[in-house]
Amino acid sequence: MLKKLRGAFSTNKREKKEIIINIEPLETRVAVLEDGRLDNFHIERQADNRIVGSIFKGKIQNLEDGLQAAFVDIGLKKNAFIHYWDMIPEDAARLEREEGVRAKSSTRKRKKYKPGEMEKIFPVGSEIIVQVTKDAIGTKGPRVTANLSIPGRFLVMMPGTHLKGISRKIDDVKERNRLKKVLARLPVPENIGLIVRTAGSGTRKVSFARDARTLFEIWNDIEKGIRETPPPCCLYSEPRLAERVVRDYLTEDIDRIYIDNREMFDATRQIIAKFSRRSRNWVQMYAGEEPIFDYFDVEKQIESAYRRKVWMKSGAYLIFDETEALVAIDVNTGRHKGSKSQEEAILQVNLEASEEVARQLRLRNVGGLVIVDFIDMKSKRDQAAVYRALKEALKKDRARTNVLQISQLGLLEMTRQRVEESILTSAYSDCHYCRGRGRVKSPLSMSVEIQRRVSECMRKDRNGTHSMRVTVNPVVLDRLRKEDEQALIELEQKFQGHLTFVSDSHFHTEEFTITNDDNGKVLFTSVES
Repeated sequence: MLKKLRGAFSTNKREKKEIIINIEPLETRVAVLEDGRLDNFHIERQADNRIVGSIFKGKIQNLEDGLQAAFVDIGLKKNAFIHYWDMIPEDAARLEREEGVRAKSSTRKRKKYKPGEMEKIFPVGSEIIVQVTKDAIGTKGPRVTANLSIPGRFLVMMPGTHLKGISRKIDDVKERNRLKKVLARLPVPENIGLIVRTAGSGTRKVSFARDARTLFEIWNDIEKGIRETPPPCCLYSEPRLAERVVRDYLTEDIDRIYIDNREMFDATRQIIAKFSRRSRNWVQMYAGEEPIFDYFDVEKQIESAYRRKVWMKSGAYLIFDETEALVAIDVNTGRHKGSKSQEEAILQVNLEASEEVARQLRLRNVGGLVIVDFIDMKSKRDQAAVYRALKEALKKDRARTNVLQISQLGLLEMTRQRVEESILTSAYSDCHYCRGRGRVKSPLSMSVEIQRRVSECMRKDRNGTHSMRVTVNPVVLDRLRKEDEQALIELEQKFQGHLTFVSDSHFHTEEFTITNDDNGKVLFTSVES
């Protein structure tokens, strides 16, 4: 049964892959479709100042031995943050793994620097060349490293290393051997490392030579800036979204690229023609009257990436709650009707949820700590199957992920590399009314609070007439009149006072004021939370 269920979520049939690029005056959107289903989504606005991948010449502002980190002025509002072990490229070069794949930060033997030791190498005010690995998010400045890497179409250039490696995703032994020979014959300057990207599989030697030449020219320009331009300054910037997508996604399994902008269409064909004249025919100009995302049924699919509740085909659904510290995902059976036994039904929903969770993480671009609350499974075998299914689904993710086994509480913990803000954070701002909470106090809660404050004011105003005016939101006043009138009459009788209630549609639901009706003095005003 397990094999049968797992088979329902995998197939050997090749999926049709398309890239849809929508260019508008204020933003660019890119959708990657697999058989018409949205698999990846990127958005970039003209006002965005994306700096991930950019290389800067900066100045050390201060060193924090306790944090084992430094703060670097790279010319932005907030200083960049860099770990001590990321400040010396040679350290990272020694730690590179075989086959050109960098050692993950979690597996590196990070050197612990003694107090004052790093200051001898990088005194405050000294210059350093760094690359941004993580954009500024919230109140935090950007994260940077001195280990530089510049991606091309088929190669990644790594200045300061002597590496020559091949992506592990290329697993064909014969192709790997061919690529090793191609790399060995490329004329590479001293202290420049090269790694073959996945897109390089099956690529001719001449295409590698062109790509390498372009990368070396970029590095020559960077070196010139290092010599001639005073810090802080930007030495290299990543291209805009549409160009990055063509560079990173255009592999042999892409069937078509559709673009709705003539200028970008021409530019994209020229970029692709540098590497493969045949591949430029994959690019098609869309000139239909209907918006391109509507024509390819992308717009409706994007909406799911902003929703809290996401329905799945089986009738089950996911609940996404994104907080500053973590993302919580709850799996629910919903309207699911399926297998003969309860255990089979739960396994079926959890396997489907594994695929959808991995997809939604890509679409939403969420990162950091992620907790998935799968439906409880008693069988360890079923838990292992769901864990493997999620790991397999995450292989399509370009961001680094680390997944732990399902815990005794039935929760799966994982991390996903956070490079930029999620699309929800970048596209939405907190509601000015509820202050981002998604909830406001009920009229009943407000009535209780108003009565409490009125009592307090009447007790304090011992020498007064207890004649007070209370201004509230109309919704709250409706509650006071219809349901709490008797309680307010008893309040007046208790303190021998008089209350007048006035509504103001400009007042927030949680806002109210209490004033002395005789002299107009404000006795109490609420503060919105």
